[in-house]
Amino acid sequence: MSRLLGAVEEAGPVSRLHDRESFDPDDFAVPRGREEGWRFTPLRRLRGLHNDSPFTGKVSVEVGAEREIAVVLAEHGDRRLGSALVPSDRVSARAFAAFHEATIVTVPGGFTASRPIVVSVRGDSTADAAAGHLLVEVGANSSAVVVLDYSGDATYADNVEFVVGEGARLSVVSVQDWAGESVHLSHQHALVGKDASFAHTAVTLGGELVRLAPSVRYGGPGGNAELRGLYFADAGQHIEHRLFVDHTEPNCRSRVTYKGALQGDGAHAVWIGDVIIKPRATGTDSYESNRNLVLTDGTRVDSVPNLEILTGEVTRAGHASTSGRLEDLHLFYLMARGIPLAAARRLVIRGFFGELIGEIAVPEVRDRVTEAIEAELDSLTTDAVTAGAR
Repeated sequence: MSRLLGAVEEAGPVSRLHDRESFDPDDFAVPRGREEGWRFTPLRRLRGLHNDSPFTGKVSVEVGAEREIAVVLAEHGDRRLGSALVPSDRVSARAFAAFHEATIVTVPGGFTASRPIVVSVRGDSTADAAAGHLLVEVGANSSAVVVLDYSGDATYADNVEFVVGEGARLSVVSVQDWAGESVHLSHQHALVGKDASFAHTAVTLGGELVRLAPSVRYGGPGGNAELRGLYFADAGQHIEHRLFVDHTEPNCRSRVTYKGALQGDGAHAVWIGDVIIKPRATGTDSYESNRNLVLTDGTRVDSVPNLEILTGEVTRAGHASTSGRLEDLHLFYLMARGIPLAAARRLVIRGFFGELIGEIAVPEVRDRVTEAIEAELDSLTTDAVTAGAR
């Protein structure tokens, strides 16, 4: 099944970004690297996830949750699957067609979870590609926190769906902490109901190549979405985040804030932020930003915010993107107070990430991310850093 978005849902102009969705992989051509959605991704490093290579590998999925929260395994044909997400590229469609069992987590309506739901995905080998699917349903007027913890060795493609019921609140932390040779392509899509709130924080640290695509669509007016992310790319590492916020309902709000740092030869970070405000989405309040710290020579940053507004009746709509080196002024201020250069650099980088780390809803994850950033800073040698401001 395929469809062109907007053809039925709305009259008037329709964006060509994200215009095709289908469960059938054959509806998408094999990427060649010149397509807008793939031009920054090194296809030769995907190990066949984008073409016709088979999914013969497996990963382990474990869920820790309170007894009131239902956790079941489902096969293809379960009508709940695909309720929030229809694949928008070939890898996502192939993963949907190939998964063996989907994990469905259901939070009942009116229930407030007292502890985080932890979904651990672990791989043991990069040799064979694996596919996965996760659906998280949060009932009306309920509240929950979900941690997605990816680790180990894998060549993995998955789809994650979040269905946030009317008046519900869901906070998600997705931690990509793979081993150094892993490749992971993930679509994580939320359908946010009327007056519901959704927060998604992506933390991408490990893996040879990670391409994460969080997206949001509103199922009713008054929805609120916060998409946050932090990442640290090392030598030879490719980290890519492709955000999509589809404003289709009136009086909804979205905020996108991503920050990253890069060090080492060949480190590459890609951030694409797409926000579309459809004709019906009057009263929209939206803003997106991406900031990158370039810590050494030999790195590359591609940061592309896109904003398409198809109505003149918006409350706010804007975007910002900056990429540069450590500010001389900040370093001078600290060094003038007797702080050595290396320590001053660490303080500035900690401050750069500090606000986003503070927004993580789970203390254990906050501590884990802080330790990971500190480990990255330990590997940053004084001779490697270029401190000139831009």
